[in-house]
Amino acid sequence: MLACVAGAVALHLAFPPPLVALLPSPDMHELHPDFDTFRASAVALTHGGDIYDTPAKLRNLNPPVLAALLAPFALLDALPAYRLFVVLTLIMVVGAVAVVARELRLTAGPTAAVVLVVLASSPLHGTLLLGQIYGLLLVGLVAGWIAERHGHPLVAAACYGVTVSLKPSLAPLLLLPLVLRRWRPAAVGFGGAAAASLLGVLAAGPATGLQWLRIGLSEPVPDTADNASLPGLAVRLGLPSAVGTVLGLAVLTGTLVVLYRRRSQVDPAGTAPWAVLAAGLLMSPIAWHNYLMLLWPGVLLFLARGGPAPYRPGRAAVLLAVAVVPVSWNALWPAGEWWALPGRTLYCVVLLAYWWVLLSGASGSSSAGRVADGTERRDEPPTATALSVTSEPDTGSSSTASAAPGASSSAGGSSSVAVSGGT
Repeated sequence: MLACVAGAVALHLAFPPPLVALLPSPDMHELHPDFDTFRASAVALTHGGDIYDTPAKLRNLNPPVLAALLAPFALLDALPAYRLFVVLTLIMVVGAVAVVARELRLTAGPTAAVVLVVLASSPLHGTLLLGQIYGLLLVGLVAGWIAERHGHPLVAAACYGVTVSLKPSLAPLLLLPLVLRRWRPAAVGFGGAAAASLLGVLAAGPATGLQWLRIGLSEPVPDTADNASLPGLAVRLGLPSAVGTVLGLAVLTGTLVVLYRRRSQVDPAGTAPWAVLAAGLLMSPIAWHNYLMLLWPGVLLFLARGGPAPYRPGRAAVLLAVAVVPVSWNALWPAGEWWALPGRTLYCVVLLAYWWVLLSGASGSSSAGRVADGTERRDEPPTATALSVTSEPDTGSSSTASAAPGASSSAGGSSSVAVSGGT
C-alpha cells in the first residue's frame, strides 16, 4: 500500500497535470472522446441517422441499446451534457460503493477509507475524464448483487441481464446460474439481456444490430498498455491475439469448473459473480484498466467479518491500493522496447490478481446461503445466524499514458491525455 501511494505521488509530480485537472476542459473531441462518441450516437438516433456513422473521434463499439438509453443527453449541447454525465457518474460510483459498504455493515472507518481510495483511484479519474459508462454498469451490477443478497434471485438475474446488454463483454456473468444449476435465474438473465438488446435494435433500426456485430468482430485488439486482457497482453508480446483469447477462455472455463465443483458451498451473493466477471474481462479483446471499478464491490466483501467471503482485509487493501497508481505509469515504459514489456504488463497482472483473490473467496465463509428447500435466501445482513448448506438449488465488462497531453490516439483506443478510450 505504501509503495502504491509513494508511486502515485511520484508519478503525479513527474507527469503533471493529473487527469482530474483536465475535467473542466471544453475539448470534447480530444479530452472527452468516449462521451462525445456516445452523445453523437444518441443525437443520430434522435434524428433518424446512423448511430455508427458520426463525426466523433472514436468508433462506437457499443450496442444500440446504449444510444437509446443515453438519448436524453442529445437534448443538451455537448459540454453541458458531458458535465452532467460526469456528476451523475461520480454519484453512481461513490453511491454504489457506499451502498455495498452499508450492506456489509462496514464500520465508519473502513467505509471512509474505501471511499477516499475510490475518489483517488486512476480508474475513476479516467472514467470521468473520458466520459465512460462504467458508473452505469457498476450500478446495474450492485443492484443485482443486492437483490441476490436479499433473496430475489430473479430480480438479480434481470439486473445482470440488462447490464450485460449495455456491455456484452460482461456476458460470462450470465453463465454463473447455469454452473450453480439455478435454471430460472439463468433463463431470466439471458432473457433480460436479449429483451433489452432487442429494444435497442428496434429503437435504432433493425440494421443497427448486424452493423454493431460487424464492427465488434472486425475491431482489432488494441496493444495499448492498459488493455488488461490476455488478448491485449498477447499482442504486446508480439503474439497473435488468438493466443490470449485461448488463454482467457481457459481461465474462464477453469473458473466455472471450480465453481461448479464447489457449488454446494458457493454463495451467489459472495465473490463468485465478481470472480466470473474478472475471468470474462481477462478473455475479452478489450478490458481497459478503468474496468477495474466493476470489481470493487467483490473486493469489499473481504472487509466484512462473518460475511459471505473470508475476512481478508490485507488482500482487499492491496487490491484497492494498486488502483491509486495513475496511468502516467505508462510513460515510463515506451512501446516497442523489449525492456519495457514487464512494466507494460502491470494492468494485466493487476486484473489477474483480482481474479485469483475473488475466486479464492468464492467458497469461503458464508453468513447466509442456501436453505433446505433449495432456494436462495439472504437474511438481514451479517447479523443473521449462518445457515447450513443442505441441498443444491434448482431455482432461482486507453489508458495509453502519454507523457504529455496532445499525443495522438488510435481509433477506439487511447485518448490524448494518458487514459483509456473505452468506446
